Amino acid sequence: MNVRNWHIETLLIHGGEWHNTTRAVVPPIWQTSTYKAPDDADAFAELARSPNPKEFYSRYGNPTSAQVQEILAQLEGAEAAVLTASGMGAISSAVLAVVKAGGHIVSQTSLYAGTLTLFRDVLPALGIETTFVEQTDAQAFEQAIRPNTQLLYVETPANPLMKLTDLQAVATIAKSKGIFTLCDNTFATPLVQQPLQWGIDAVVHSATKFLGGHSDLTAGVVCGSKAFIEAVWKKTVILGCALSAFDAWLLLRGLRTLSLRVRQANETAAKLAAYLHSHPKVACVYHPSLPSHPQHALACKQMQGFTAMLSFELRGRSEQERFSKGTSGNWSDETCNECCKFGRRRVVSGAPSKYVERTVYARTAGRCRHSLRTGSRLSRSGARRRPSA
Repeated sequence: MNVRNWHIETLLIHGGEWHNTTRAVVPPIWQTSTYKAPDDADAFAELARSPNPKEFYSRYGNPTSAQVQEILAQLEGAEAAVLTASGMGAISSAVLAVVKAGGHIVSQTSLYAGTLTLFRDVLPALGIETTFVEQTDAQAFEQAIRPNTQLLYVETPANPLMKLTDLQAVATIAKSKGIFTLCDNTFATPLVQQPLQWGIDAVVHSATKFLGGHSDLTAGVVCGSKAFIEAVWKKTVILGCALSAFDAWLLLRGLRTLSLRVRQANETAAKLAAYLHSHPKVACVYHPSLPSHPQHALACKQMQGFTAMLSFELRGRSEQERFSKGTSGNWSDETCNECCKFGRRRVVSGAPSKYVERTVYARTAGRCRHSLRTGSRLSRSGARRRPSA
């Protein structure tokens, strides 16, 4: 059967089942660090040279990870995928597989804080420079390209304003100049957006978030061509980014319900966005489902279902008052938790000033915004603030 013709739900439930060589209905956790060598010495030597082997040494790969990798590659429409121990493991390994010493990166300004730190503080020590540009202006990417530019890096939608990057436009610019493109697709998930379809070369995810969906694992994944994934895998082996078999199994468990969770989370986010948009105490809501979003048309073009992330600004007589309203108190109640990570099965909220790097928050001109990340439960119409004791 051609799995390319499977419905998403069928793929999530049955994808990669051939990796399970037992009769167990639930794939086992291959909880071992190493495997017995085959009787044929030549076969063992070949296994040692193979990229991402399932049964050699668990830093190189294992059957549990292999099944998850196959599913995720198919979700993104990629030839192959490799798992890592965290989202930053995926981003770091993918970037280092592309950019060499003396190279240059063009990246959008709005980034996950860990990625920003990698580009700003870590890569310069390796002789790699990064130029940051406004993601909503595709021509800004082209204008920042240098003779030594090796990578265009994008993340869409991006925190905290849910800005979008035109994937097709950036990919077209990069391909005309022979430059590699990499997209962080965590906020959208492959069910909402498939960057490879728009010409992007490879995709990274923090699988800790929506892909896992239960706040009980940390993981990352890189999806792309076989040749690129082999290059990334070599980096993960040397940098020690291997995902444990148990976390791979938890991720496999989470993927079973990904379609249901993402569909419900996006519906909840759209309802929250519409409610907040009409609320008298809310000045502005940032969610691409709203016609008022400046890139609503682009979202309709390259996304299906938008995202479960949104942010909003409170009204106030002054910047100081808005800041005070947004950072004081506890933005949690019985159905909405305040925490620093999203993609779980409950609604979570937080003020960016508490969780986002100062340099990122400064770019919002000091305005107070709140981010809501919806889970699979349909929330009440708006997250209420817990009354003071």
